[in-house]
Amino acid sequence: MFRYRRWTALAAGSVIATATLAGCSAGDDAASDGPVTLDFAYWGNDVRAEMYEESIALFEEQHPDIEIRSTFLGFAEFWEKRQTEAAGGGLPDVMQFSEQYLRQYGEAGLLLPLDPYLGDPLQTDTLSDEVLALGVFDGETLGIATSTNTFGAFYNLGLLDELGMEPFEAGTWEEYNQWMAEATAAGADAGIFGGTDWTVGFRNFELQLRAEGGNLFTEDGQPGFDRERLTEFWEQGASLRDGVAVSQQRLEELSPLTAFDASVAASELQWDNFGASYVQNLGVDPEQIALVAPPTLIEGSKDMFLKSSMLYTIAATTDHPDEAAIFTDFLVNSPEVGEIFGTNRGLPASSTQLAGMELGPIETQVQEYEASITDRLGDPPPLPVSGQGSLEEKFRQLGVELGFGTLTIPEAVDQFFIEMDVVLG
Repeated sequence: MFRYRRWTALAAGSVIATATLAGCSAGDDAASDGPVTLDFAYWGNDVRAEMYEESIALFEEQHPDIEIRSTFLGFAEFWEKRQTEAAGGGLPDVMQFSEQYLRQYGEAGLLLPLDPYLGDPLQTDTLSDEVLALGVFDGETLGIATSTNTFGAFYNLGLLDELGMEPFEAGTWEEYNQWMAEATAAGADAGIFGGTDWTVGFRNFELQLRAEGGNLFTEDGQPGFDRERLTEFWEQGASLRDGVAVSQQRLEELSPLTAFDASVAASELQWDNFGASYVQNLGVDPEQIALVAPPTLIEGSKDMFLKSSMLYTIAATTDHPDEAAIFTDFLVNSPEVGEIFGTNRGLPASSTQLAGMELGPIETQVQEYEASITDRLGDPPPLPVSGQGSLEEKFRQLGVELGFGTLTIPEAVDQFFIEMDVVLG
């Protein structure tokens, strides 16, 4: 885990408002007459950076008049920098983007509507209507989803063999806690734990709310839970924080690797596109990683959903919209890019990119996994409210403090609702 300077939703809101006034008139020009340089920003790690470098080199070879200047950061730091850039009207031309911020940046007019570019140069016959809809806000296409993914539970089969255990499959969150306790007890001498405190995760809370028929937030941006429900969720992690899960101190020592990456935890709940990174970081054969459905609160519920693992957007202030659209099309549709990335960005949504891939063991496993959980897939939740990204980070930070024991659950609940009141206004 990383430590970042926290910014409040109130400050973020003022930055966005400033950017809206600062300049949304740029980006209307046709293709440039001479060579141009595009700034491209993404979040990720060294593994993803190598993939982008290879892809960009190929793009520049095919388009010698377009130079790509790329930068990357960790997820939280990436968005903090975008807020700073937005204040001066200086967002990168093309951005890897999260649906968490699509409404916020869309409302502020910071993103270029892509509808005039759909079809040419942005190929769309390679994408389903459902995928295209993931980038639409207020009737305009503001982003193009590169892939879809869903939540899953990863297991290190090598560690489980040492413990004489099988992955946890098809059960409740309480039963998963019991499985974790058994794994931790079995791995005590080797320093192996069943997993980490999953109540740190906003998305795990979302799964429970969806099992009950709700969502994190309603269509009109109101919370889909109250203080009592959040208290109940964090209380489910009490036993985990009492020695069952990897301690918060140990997680800090392992950072930037997760406990799963470091072979300290036998399981981890995460988006299914993390499989390739796990294989890379662990240095194991893909067959040593199992991917199964996460626990559920209510058997038979439609608690899961497919989401865009990431989108690509173009800044409204770009001076080179046509070139930016050409580069975006390349990232989304190029078969070569599909071969380079595999499922690092999720299972490709583009038919041409998927056709260009030779699915390896981990890619095949992700594809089979998504096909296996269709009976649990419900409608996607409402588009994230403005500031939801900051709320998710606040949720994580409070979970960390619960892990350290520096906050009680009532104190954490109070802090989160104070933050949420500010964000939602």
